[in-house]
Amino acid sequence: MALLSAVVPLWLSSPAAHAANADGRDDGHIRHDGLIRDEVTFRGGAGLPLHGTVVAPASPSPHKVRAPGIVLLGGSGPGPRTEYRQEADAFARSGIVTLVFDKRTVGYSTLHVDFGLLADDALAGVRLLRSRAGVDPSKVGLWGFSEGGWVAPLAAARSGDVAYVITLGGSGLNPLRTQTWNLTTHLRHRRITGSFPDAVAGPTAQLLHATGKFPEGDYDPSPVLARLRQPVLALWGVYDNQVPPAESARIFRETLGTAGNRHVTIRFLPGAAHNGHRTTDGFDRLGGPRYAGKRLGALASGSVDTMASWVRAVAAGKAPSSSASPAPREQVVSAPLPGGTGYEVAALALLSAGFAGYAVTGFRRPATRCRPARPLAALGLTTVVGTLLCTLSVYVAGEGVAAPVIAGRPLAWLLLQLCAVGVLALTAVTAASAWRHRDRYTRATRTRLLALVTTGALFLPWALHWGLLAP
Repeated sequence: MALLSAVVPLWLSSPAAHAANADGRDDGHIRHDGLIRDEVTFRGGAGLPLHGTVVAPASPSPHKVRAPGIVLLGGSGPGPRTEYRQEADAFARSGIVTLVFDKRTVGYSTLHVDFGLLADDALAGVRLLRSRAGVDPSKVGLWGFSEGGWVAPLAAARSGDVAYVITLGGSGLNPLRTQTWNLTTHLRHRRITGSFPDAVAGPTAQLLHATGKFPEGDYDPSPVLARLRQPVLALWGVYDNQVPPAESARIFRETLGTAGNRHVTIRFLPGAAHNGHRTTDGFDRLGGPRYAGKRLGALASGSVDTMASWVRAVAAGKAPSSSASPAPREQVVSAPLPGGTGYEVAALALLSAGFAGYAVTGFRRPATRCRPARPLAALGLTTVVGTLLCTLSVYVAGEGVAAPVIAGRPLAWLLLQLCAVGVLALTAVTAASAWRHRDRYTRATRTRLLALVTTGALFLPWALHWGLLAP
């Protein structure tokens, strides 16, 4: 026991269980499959400590030539580095020193995203790689996947320290329009047709835009792309179903070309999904490890070779001239958000207040009560609130919440459509009853009934707009 008490603390403090230095340098090396892994800690935007791994080839480059470097920026969500281990290892095996790090958890959440702060983190990673022995500081670039496809160009536009930019599955549209395309595509894959996808991509997106609750929803990547002077490699999987690949490629090509960037390479990876991994249709993943209970898929054939050979050419001072491969056909074309976003907020407030107002004040004088009025108020409020929750839940939790599906409609949406018909029927019955028995009611009761019937009448155009009365 005495021997163990002396040895264990020494073992725990050995290089195999090291702690990174504050400046991002690291003395510990872990050799795995011919790679050297250094666990590092560095300070990102606003001084937040970030933890990552630098992966480098174990064999030194010939003639002691310093290697290029690359910083990996992940997609939306928590973004732990383990999700991108395949990419990090593949780049390192190709002779590129790679930094992959855990995304910040401070200043980033489902409801709050700051691309500027994420760009600061990216540039902090670039500074770390530029300071490491064996890395050529003039040849350190950024790789941005999905959300990182917005962040990497922003970081590169801010600093001349970034030598090149690679985007994978980057969108040329703003985040809200991209997400509506994504959800519409996935809903149609689940054979949900008709008015529900239109309600998600139309009125619900309008409401999110009007309230500003969709993080960075209005961020326009085009002005940032126009400021890039570094060589750019923009990649999309042929089966990308989360951002519109053809539309995005066109925006990248036209924006960068108009700005005078003559080193823009646009490619589409065959057999690849949004993340550049193997798939049959974009909705499945073939091979590879599991992450968060789901299979990531193995890297698509030739994807790493495409990126690594391009990086080596740029590092050698031979950045390829601009070129673009043919774009795949998109099943769904994205649509800009319609105008009049203030209407959605005003209409919801008016209908909710109209139905709820009668429900709150309509309990007096039961002998002279209009019998269909209270059911109308309750059903109307339930339909308005339920419609909002049904469509917003798709943005929050994904298209999976739309199950089960009956006759091309989510069951919840089908019930809401039936409720909408009931609201209109009760509005007509309430109006007829109130008129027939108008002499029985006090002036205050007639005023409440008039407000309720008017709300029911206004419900009709609102229900048509949201597609509750459409097939």
